[in-house]
Amino acid sequence: MTDLVALKASNEQRWANAKLTRARAPEFKAPAQKAVTNKARYQSIEARTGVSWIFIAVSHYRESTQNFSRSLAQGDPWNKVSTHVPAGRGPFASFEDAAVDALVNCAPHAARNTDWSIGGMLTLLERYNGLSYANANRPSPYIWSGTDQYTIGKVLVDHGPIEEVVDKQLGCAGLIIAMMGLDPSIKFDGSSAPTAAPGQTLDATWLQTSLNTLGATPPLVVDGIFGAATRTALRAFQKSKDGLTANGVANANTVAAIKAALTAAGAP
Repeated sequence: MTDLVALKASNEQRWANAKLTRARAPEFKAPAQKAVTNKARYQSIEARTGVSWIFIAVSHYRESTQNFSRSLAQGDPWNKVSTHVPAGRGPFASFEDAAVDALVNCAPHAARNTDWSIGGMLTLLERYNGLSYANANRPSPYIWSGTDQYTIGKVLVDHGPIEEVVDKQLGCAGLIIAMMGLDPSIKFDGSSAPTAAPGQTLDATWLQTSLNTLGATPPLVVDGIFGAATRTALRAFQKSKDGLTANGVANANTVAAIKAALTAAGAP
């Protein structure tokens, strides 16, 4: 069984040292620009799942080369039943609906993730692609292709061996680096992914204080950072209320339910 704690540490170390290779750096420009251009569309999926839009954007590149007629799960057309792993999904009404299914219902269930630090995100991306590289103690091209952390090795068929060929597709880590050069709001400080829906501002300090008032266990540190503990406490609150989806997303319905609970408790 793969040691995911060790894999996260390895990915964090590689991230700290990673640079785009001179030969391939220009290739990142177009997909990075397209990812940032479609940020609002990815954020609409984030609002429904709690999954970082950055994770969604780079998965979209790797799984379907940013083609919105293809599913985030495996690159099959989302308006038909999928034939590749995960097979048997769909058909769906839209790219967004297919993406929600992939993130919520398909292993390893990204919507359950609470660690959106760079190490947590890269490790989850690697789990989506498969852990053959980690088990062989090799950098995954799905993550590192196009950076100086990768040279050769690729699984050519699902569940097959690692072949000694170079992955020509760019990796997620390099794409994130290129996106950061275009969008200064992309930062990794150990906090969780943004949780407000597009166009909505979330006061994390108010949220933490409110959840503490309503009995968050253990009590949250009120630091204004929407981290893993805050998301866990929010999920617990959502589970306690009928009609709320326990996804750790502070959407309008959840915020309204918190305000109602505060009023019922006599809190100011």
